Amino acid sequence: MKIKRMILYKVEIPMITSFTTSFGTVTEKPTVIVKVETNEGLVGFGEASALPFPFYKPETTDICMLALKEYISPLVLNKKFKTIEELMNLLKPIKNHNFSKTGLECAVWMIISLKEGKSLKELLGGTQDKIAVGESIGIKKSIKETLEEIDLRLSQGFRRTKIKIQPGWDIEVVKAIRNKFGDIYLMVDANSAYTLSDISILKKLDNYNLTMIEQPLADDDIVDHSTLQKQIKTPICLDESIHSAEDARRAIYLDSCKIINIKPGRVGGLLESKKIHDICKENKISVWCGGMLETGIGRAFNIAVASLPNFIYPADMSPVNFFYKDDLVKDSFSVDKNGYITVPNTPGLGFEVNEKKIQKYTIEKLVIE
Repeated sequence: MKIKRMILYKVEIPMITSFTTSFGTVTEKPTVIVKVETNEGLVGFGEASALPFPFYKPETTDICMLALKEYISPLVLNKKFKTIEELMNLLKPIKNHNFSKTGLECAVWMIISLKEGKSLKELLGGTQDKIAVGESIGIKKSIKETLEEIDLRLSQGFRRTKIKIQPGWDIEVVKAIRNKFGDIYLMVDANSAYTLSDISILKKLDNYNLTMIEQPLADDDIVDHSTLQKQIKTPICLDESIHSAEDARRAIYLDSCKIINIKPGRVGGLLESKKIHDICKENKISVWCGGMLETGIGRAFNIAVASLPNFIYPADMSPVNFFYKDDLVKDSFSVDKNGYITVPNTPGLGFEVNEKKIQKYTIEKLVIE
């Protein structure tokens, strides 16, 4: 197989609502859609879902466009490869840029799925026909507004509630949720908003029977998280700290967490996601699938990853129309009344890409051949 052409679309779909975390508020979410065409006439689509600002990771939407055009495409265009492993070996000279790599890698996964007549789930070794879905709720203007959002999502069948927290927006909101909803499946996500000097606050969260606290400390840390995990009962889940299977191995060795969040975009694609899944499974560390506010294209790959057997916690996989006014696939997935998504079992993306919608929302286009 050879890639003869890459087309990069920087698209921006209007958002229905903003999304606030401890590092900032997303009011618009451009993303990069990668279209790959091979010498065999096959076409695949992937998504590089970095944020438009460097607050979650250094890589941004514009950096993805640059990296794919200037550095990644010269390494892969018209180069022969048979497998995803061989493709990713071509990219070894490039350090980091995981979102950019994911956009390309996923497009090739789609092509291989079409070529072999196997679903993404089957290619990855997924075992789950349905995946449980949870909802991620950003920092609201008031506790009342937070409770109203949770009430709505629970009525829609979502099986887990995650709220974003930060200093000053933590104990009281968690207490209010427990008082109103009882022992629901609840976790909190700090996005690195705390330090070990806040340990007294973090210890108080032990009183609320949380499923996990996600990334409470620095985004590049696994040492202080190890110290913290020894002093709190609530399981720590690492997100931003884990970029690879090697990072996961080190964190497990240091007992830095009991759970790991796998986001394909953050770790560089489906291949690395599976490697992290496998090493966690071997070490009895549970995993779950997070998201980066992807369109239906990116979420299709997340669904396939989340079908692997060690994904035991509900995924951040709310339908695209919760955040956006439109989507880039036709007849996107839905959540059933019991809070599950059916995993596609057809070759390719599992959903039909709507290229007219891609064109409609494109604000920048690059053709590379």
